[in-house]
Amino acid sequence: MAQRITTLVLLIEILFLVSCVTHITTTAAYNDGDKIHVAGKVMCQDCSLNYDEWINGSEPIKGAVVSITCMDERRRVSYYGSDLTDERGQFDLMVNKVLSHGKVLKPQLCNVRLVSSPDLSCNIPTNFGNGQTGVKLVRPFTVFRDLVKYVVGPFYYTTPMCETPKFENNY
Repeated sequence: MAQRITTLVLLIEILFLVSCVTHITTTAAYNDGDKIHVAGKVMCQDCSLNYDEWINGSEPIKGAVVSITCMDERRRVSYYGSDLTDERGQFDLMVNKVLSHGKVLKPQLCNVRLVSSPDLSCNIPTNFGNGQTGVKLVRPFTVFRDLVKYVVGPFYYTTPMCETPKFENNY
């Protein structure tokens, strides 16, 4: 019985420490570094494949556009930028936290989302990974010295055949 209590106390202490480290890391990310660095991937997912191929068979999209929109406290756009994906479907957005007019961007007020796909056979945005509605930059993936990096996605487009039909009058 005493050993169970000791184990329980130890687990509670570990959870408390993890919570504190997470809070400190997140707070440091909001205050440290002079850039907001966001990386991710854009893929094509074909719904006509069987389940195993659909899950594992996504292909990267070269030249897809991903945007970042940062708001101020009054819900006005402070910054808008975008990036193209490379041949591996990866994007890498770098934004200065301090804008030319002296305004400081807060990562938690920024949103990253899909904009467009150059692939005509795979250009319907999906909300897998919240690519269509956008991802808020809540918790950084990496915090090391001056590097604060957020990783989002992967984001997915699908084929026009897979698009959900839109019905009028809810029929």
